[in-house]
Amino acid sequence: MINIRIAKPDDIPQLVELLKALFAIEADFNFDSDKQKQGLQLLLKSDNACVLVAESNDDINLLGMCSIQALISTAEGGAVGLLEDLVIAAEFRHQGIGAKLLAEAVCWAERQGLKRLQLLADKNNTPALGFYEKQSWQSTQLVCLKQSLKN
Repeated sequence: MINIRIAKPDDIPQLVELLKALFAIEADFNFDSDKQKQGLQLLLKSDNACVLVAESNDDINLLGMCSIQALISTAEGGAVGLLEDLVIAAEFRHQGIGAKLLAEAVCWAERQGLKRLQLLADKNNTPALGFYEKQSWQSTQLVCLKQSLKN
């Protein structure tokens, strides 16, 4: 049985390891355990974010995670959510865990009154793109651009 719950500070070491696996397949990100730990700590403290984890009842290891953050959209005239870091440990993929995490993320977003969820996915990650399409997520005409800052 798979349990989906909100992450707690004690989960951070395992969450960092899940992010390491995710960033290994995302061309735009480099793994830095200190940065990932700091980001997770900030998310866990935020009233506008949620980190969800998947665990099995008979195991102490986390099987997967995802995070959601609220931001304001002028297009929607209100709060929307950015879904990030949906990753399942390699040995537990293709068992419906990602779909369960995603469904719980949608429930959290609806409880927060968010008007839309959006996410970024690596354009070369065909399995992830197929997964999101199967979950009824739609591609958009938008292109993601970034500017690194000196901070």
